Amino acid sequence: MTTKEEVLQALQGLQEPVSGQDMTSLHWIRDMMIKEDEVKLTAIVAPQAADAAARETLVGQIKERLAAIELHNVYVRTRIASEAELSAAGIAVQSSQSKTDHAGNGRDSQEGSAPRGHGAGLEQHAILDPASGVKFIAIASGKGGVGKSTVTVNLAVALARLGKRVGLIDADIYGFSVPDMMGIEDRPVVVDNYIIPQERFGVKVMSMGFFVEDNSPVVWRGPMLGKMLRNFFQEVQWGELDYMLLDLPPGTGDVALDIHQMIPHSQEIIVTTPHATAAFVAARAGTMAIHTKHEIIGIVENMSYLECGSCGEKQYVFGRGGGAKLADELHVDLLAQLPLGAPDNHPAEPEYAPSVYKADSSIGKQFNELAAAVDAKMQVVQA
Repeated sequence: MTTKEEVLQALQGLQEPVSGQDMTSLHWIRDMMIKEDEVKLTAIVAPQAADAAARETLVGQIKERLAAIELHNVYVRTRIASEAELSAAGIAVQSSQSKTDHAGNGRDSQEGSAPRGHGAGLEQHAILDPASGVKFIAIASGKGGVGKSTVTVNLAVALARLGKRVGLIDADIYGFSVPDMMGIEDRPVVVDNYIIPQERFGVKVMSMGFFVEDNSPVVWRGPMLGKMLRNFFQEVQWGELDYMLLDLPPGTGDVALDIHQMIPHSQEIIVTTPHATAAFVAARAGTMAIHTKHEIIGIVENMSYLECGSCGEKQYVFGRGGGAKLADELHVDLLAQLPLGAPDNHPAEPEYAPSVYKADSSIGKQFNELAAAVDAKMQVVQA
């Protein structure tokens, strides 16, 4: 089987189009996965060379070089270089600070018009048009602490592993956590007055966490939350997507209401634990979805059991049956029962992320199965 070193050697001398530097020397060939005669990798591109034609040329050059070493099943993702990566390569780029200042100052870009709510005007935005083909999935929960964000992040990554083009909005403005969970340390950059989302594991990410200093709290009233969400759609260059996942804050507050107004065609997944009280509270999120005519595609029961590492015995530390009862109450499917656990990731690993399960880990495989089930359901919904 071809090794990673052989692939990198074949790509040696491949020039980064803006600086002319060797992409392998820049370490701009990442996330390499090799299985028999198949290779998947990520190529990092500078914003100045991120148009469709430039990306297509780069992908073609990579495939041509790898074909020379008998690798014909080559899958290349491209992502925009982070600010730190651009700086290390000596490539200048506009800072995102001016954009983030505007996004966070609370001024409505349509000031002076008569707003119809926090989502006013967004129904005309291209990505939110049902005809765009983007499948929106909001992940909700009745209360915090049930692992909703962990489920959202790993579902997004698993969908990307299926070859889907995935965006992820951390809509929990007060309790943002997605950048840290995915190991994203750099901020987005701005190109042609649009924010370019950070990309990790094939998922494009936008979060309030990119726009605050030193984990500072966000002290805003309700209307400000809706305006920030507007910016996540209006001022971000998402590109072509198959899926957009939204990690909602727990409960049924302002952000959840705004999402229901902005994206009436969004589907929902509700996350609970097996504990009876958690499922009881989660039912409120389900009822809200029903009242606002959002279809619920299923329930994910998280922390369903703790599996003994030596004997494999399952211990039901949070009780049993909460997810199944909720699914029955809402007349939807129980999509998955995920165990209590933590990724076996080490900070020294080059692709370290605190909360992302590896594809070949036990829980990672369960997320892969969940992603396949969700994708199958969404194909039926969109048909």
